[in-house]
Amino acid sequence: MSASHLTLEQRGRLTQRAALASVAVAAILLAMKAVALWRTGSVAVLGSLADTSLDLVASLVTLMGVRLAAMPADHDHRFGHGKAEALAALFQVTLITMAAIGLAWESVHRMLVGVHETAAPETGIAVSVVAIILSFFLVVYQKRVIARTGSLAIGTDNLHYQSDFFLNLSVIVALVLDQYLGISGADPIFGVGIALWLAWNAWQSASQAVDDLMDKEWSLEERQHFLNVASRHPQLKGIHDMRTRSSGAHRFVQFHASVDPDMTVLQAHRVMDEIEAALRKEFPGVDVLIHPDPEGHVEGGGDPLRGMDAQDLLEEESSEASAVGK
Repeated sequence: MSASHLTLEQRGRLTQRAALASVAVAAILLAMKAVALWRTGSVAVLGSLADTSLDLVASLVTLMGVRLAAMPADHDHRFGHGKAEALAALFQVTLITMAAIGLAWESVHRMLVGVHETAAPETGIAVSVVAIILSFFLVVYQKRVIARTGSLAIGTDNLHYQSDFFLNLSVIVALVLDQYLGISGADPIFGVGIALWLAWNAWQSASQAVDDLMDKEWSLEERQHFLNVASRHPQLKGIHDMRTRSSGAHRFVQFHASVDPDMTVLQAHRVMDEIEAALRKEFPGVDVLIHPDPEGHVEGGGDPLRGMDAQDLLEEESSEASAVGK
């Protein structure tokens, strides 16, 4: 069952279970890594511990976000609460960025003052191996939930745990180089690498969350496909002023459809229903709003984009994108 075929209640149950699993894994790893840091004194382990600490906080925020997003539309939120997931994701990004800055600062400090002694590497390595295993199973489970729900908050949380694989692997490598191969300074260098990795993940997650909050249009390819499906109706004379946006897993489209001006209101309404039915087969779950116009009638003449045929607009955007690429 895809995200578009799930009810709000079903989607909410899946995302909340994924968030609870994330909280449980983060809590277990936090306790284990705290012991490992106490035993090793490794800055790489410190970075991993900081990441897991923020993962726990972020997972709790994600849990609250998906619970709110699962609430049905009400009198004050007629379009639902889907953007709660984007807000939760943005909060996670803030925490990750703070962790990256703090870890980079500590790592550089240790490199400059030459404080990078570590001990009991076997403890740090053992904890990192367990963390890799737990993170792997959580990531697989979250991906299944994301595939079924399209959850932005769970998707951002999933990025954290994907990065945990590399974070914990780098801890193992840093401890092996420092303790077993005698390569001094490897530990803080890996700490800087972890900080950069966290910052990169934060940037990617922030971009997606901001796009959702700012009602970014669908991709050019998806809008083109939408137009192709809508244009198949034989009585449709044209489409203009099409707008798309997303709110969490909920997606919305509105456009003006030109029809024969001699149609009755009943006939035009029937054509709109038939177009909507065709669109819902290709885009199930999407909220479609169509405004019928008599052929030749164009509204909003003051705005050069309003009234432009949607096909022309997409072609213009495609040309602009090609020009930028050159």
